[in-house]
Amino acid sequence: MKINSDILKIESNNVAPSRGKILISEPFLVDNMFGRSVVLLIDHTIDGSMGLVLNKMAPILLNDVIKDFKDVESIPIYKGGPLATDTLFYLHTIPDVPDALPISSKLYLNGDFEVIRDYIVKGNPLRGSIRFFLGYSGWELKQLHQEIQDNTWLIGKSDVKSMLNYNTEGMWQKALSKLGSKYETWARFPQIPSLN
Repeated sequence: MKINSDILKIESNNVAPSRGKILISEPFLVDNMFGRSVVLLIDHTIDGSMGLVLNKMAPILLNDVIKDFKDVESIPIYKGGPLATDTLFYLHTIPDVPDALPISSKLYLNGDFEVIRDYIVKGNPLRGSIRFFLGYSGWELKQLHQEIQDNTWLIGKSDVKSMLNYNTEGMWQKALSKLGSKYETWARFPQIPSLN
């Protein structure tokens, strides 16, 4: 029986990156931050790109950092990327937050933190509404395009619900599997085949 070796060839899915789409790392990328990562593109222009890693949790809670949040539910923080790791970013679905940047339909980045703080302190639901990140991921002019050409990233679509879900276990496999049969096969491969 002849095996189709093309199914094992890692190659881009030839979708153009743009704001609101996700980057899905190729299965064998061995990198602490970007291996098996899903990155939401916050911005993608001729000058460069910015994104937030969605599926890497930080070892602290927002409650530990902001004293106003001591008496509210535990609020996890995720590692948005290796740049500006002392800066807090937040994705949310809260409409009419002044200065918030629209990312996609009903999804926003940042905005007036006092409005966000009031929303949280009043006991509004957080799961499915807001997620916090320390740091971001960035690419210089043409760098992301080159990485896509080198088959480091695949481009996918994700819905707001999955991007704001606190449970990120299996997010990379699910995002990859949504791209079709070849990608579903890759999602089952070990990251370092020699350790299998």
